Amino acid sequence: MSNRFFIEASLTVGQSIELTEVVFHHWVRVLRAKLNDQAILFNGQGGEYLVELTEINKKNASIQVLSFEPANRTPNFQVVLGQVMSKGDRMDYAIQKATELGVHKIQLLTSERCEMRLKYDRDQKKIDHWQAIAIAACEQCGLNIVPEVLAPISLQEWFSLSLPATKLVLAPDTDAFDIAKQATPDLALLIGPEGGLSQDEIAQANAAGFKNWCIGERVLRTETAPVVALAILNYIL
Repeated sequence: MSNRFFIEASLTVGQSIELTEVVFHHWVRVLRAKLNDQAILFNGQGGEYLVELTEINKKNASIQVLSFEPANRTPNFQVVLGQVMSKGDRMDYAIQKATELGVHKIQLLTSERCEMRLKYDRDQKKIDHWQAIAIAACEQCGLNIVPEVLAPISLQEWFSLSLPATKLVLAPDTDAFDIAKQATPDLALLIGPEGGLSQDEIAQANAAGFKNWCIGERVLRTETAPVVALAILNYIL
């Protein structure tokens, strides 16, 4: 399989362009690419491009775009994932795996038991970090549309937004929700923090149209829950 890289640039078959610094560093410096080596580039606008290295200099390199492949490999459904933030590698894992499983968009959330609060200049750095994880996951798994990681808002703010008609909140110890019969191709999925959503927050979600979804008898960790839920949706839908 060819190396795959996300590039923030407009691409057209037949054109010659200079690689961005990020792709140049990864492909040429780290992977030691040589003249006439080929790779796949995608820019998140749909599809992917086969390119060839035509010039390598000390600080930059140029490529020619050879062909275009329109496949995006996205699922037949779109999930807006509302993920309450957690500390450490747990959030990285949740975003990486949710991306691999075809999530459409990731809305970062805060809640009563949320473990972290982003502040001022740290906000964008952390969001950029999580967006980079989503990009790297797309490079690895073959997706060409990168899910956007949205700046954190409160649960209440999210509930007030225009969300898909089917809205699910993972809530243990609730009546079974028949996902096979009731799920639709567009849906919102709410995942609580490590300590779980409070009963009041679940009640608020229910009042906003969210249906409780209990996956089995075990209580899943906050980074495991979106993986299991999205895997089920991939199978069902």
